[in-house]
Amino acid sequence: MARTSRAPRADAARNRDKLLAAAAKVFGERGLDAPLEEVARRAQVSIGTLYNHFPARRDLIDAIFPVRLAALEQVADAALAEADPWKGFVLFVEGLFALQARDRGLNDVLARRYPASPELSGACHRGFVHLVEIIERARGAGLREDFEAQDMAPLMWAMSQVIRETADVAPDAWRRFLAFHLDGLRAGAAGPLPAGPLTEEQARGRPGEPAGSPGR
Repeated sequence: MARTSRAPRADAARNRDKLLAAAAKVFGERGLDAPLEEVARRAQVSIGTLYNHFPARRDLIDAIFPVRLAALEQVADAALAEADPWKGFVLFVEGLFALQARDRGLNDVLARRYPASPELSGACHRGFVHLVEIIERARGAGLREDFEAQDMAPLMWAMSQVIRETADVAPDAWRRFLAFHLDGLRAGAAGPLPAGPLTEEQARGRPGEPAGSPGR
């Protein structure tokens, strides 16, 4: 009887692990809009089994990406360890977008293409704290004085779109686009700005859920 009762739980745990591994690959290759049927197929389970474990797409996304966002902390640590603050800023920005270019799902998460869970929002907030430190350190040491942490949000939105549109045809195109922006962020290139930075609330994400954002 004990063996019989343990077996279903072990099978369920194995199926959940297979679904998480498959979803990480599928979302990484195709973004958050990828068909959940493809996730189930790669996990070698039925779509019903997928929904038993993860009733909505959001549940599956929330189970994967807080852990994957931990890679940002490694990028931030390397940036802060760089003796030259400007090079540290560049290292962080390039590392951030390299992560997004390698993982389309992560690219969609950081572009705020669906409402974040508290856990995922917490992981993003920790990255923002590192970003503030990196920017404050770089101001006056190569980075223009008027660049704020909130100014990263529009850059991330723009870069996520460039990455999404060029990934299949020119996967390194984002590096050229970023290089133009970095040149404009140098202190020597600074000129008067026509508007102020976003507020912290605005930088956290556009209000409302975008049309076509991932659902079930």
